[in-house]
Amino acid sequence: MASPALAVRTCTLNVNLFSGARTALPANANALLTVRNGNQQELRLPNNGFFQASQISITDLPFANSGADNYAVVASAHGYEQAGFLPVHVQPDSPAVVDIMLLANDASFNFHDATWNNLKQNHPDYTNLLAAGAADDNTAGNRYSDLMENRPAVLACYFNLVTAMSQIHLPVKTPLAYIKQLIWDDTMAQDRFFAWADPVIIDQIIQAAAQKPPQFTPEVGTALFHTGATRSWKQVQFGEANVQLTFHENDKKEINGQQCVMIEPDIDYFKDLGAHALLEVVTNKMTHSLTDPRQVYVLRWIAGRQAGIPNFEPPYTIV
Repeated sequence: MASPALAVRTCTLNVNLFSGARTALPANANALLTVRNGNQQELRLPNNGFFQASQISITDLPFANSGADNYAVVASAHGYEQAGFLPVHVQPDSPAVVDIMLLANDASFNFHDATWNNLKQNHPDYTNLLAAGAADDNTAGNRYSDLMENRPAVLACYFNLVTAMSQIHLPVKTPLAYIKQLIWDDTMAQDRFFAWADPVIIDQIIQAAAQKPPQFTPEVGTALFHTGATRSWKQVQFGEANVQLTFHENDKKEINGQQCVMIEPDIDYFKDLGAHALLEVVTNKMTHSLTDPRQVYVLRWIAGRQAGIPNFEPPYTIV
């Protein structure tokens, strides 16, 4: 007697769409989803992939028990920038979930809740670093206000970096805890800043890179990407928007009686060095552009949601 046919196993994928305010995308945005499996085959979705909802459930995805179960999800909407994530692994036992943030095309930085007094109360570590080296609190507050009003992309970059670094746990403390003072000059940019740091952080990163799995990996050819740098490590926790910590150990300064070295934090779009060199660095040099803190904000937020770590919530939004 022939064996009965095995039931076809299927999966469910839940997609949640958010705005740059970190709230649900308005349902009237009429979002368009594109979903491809690991074999680059695009799925046929209801209503040609258009959904008037911020929470979307896609059912009856075939389960292949192979690389085909790693899906790529891309979302777009009229008046919004496209965003997506991969891989999203599906399995029959429980629905897979992916959260995607879409920024409005005309969105701008919103620092409404990041006044100097609010920042001192809610994020004292961020404020202390901003104030380090200033003559008094009034001077520090004025310097901060000038940054917010005249160089908002630079301030957004700062918030992206300090928020991300505060979520990285080295064997002892976080990277942010070792940074003593910002270098307030033209080197502060929308893609990085320079500062003075306790050199103990280097030993901490070396230990973090030796862990299994490692938190960081050393960058080869550091000086090619960072002029004057001696050593550099990149976080490897996420597929996108990892923190990179670069050191200029020949540049030193005494801060409050402590000998410090120069540190250069930044966040790259891509984890892979080849993709970073080809798609980010080369493109930026050809177009004379810098890494966009808006894009870093989106990528880091999505990556954090997928990794299940505390939400990436810098003290500003993009609305």
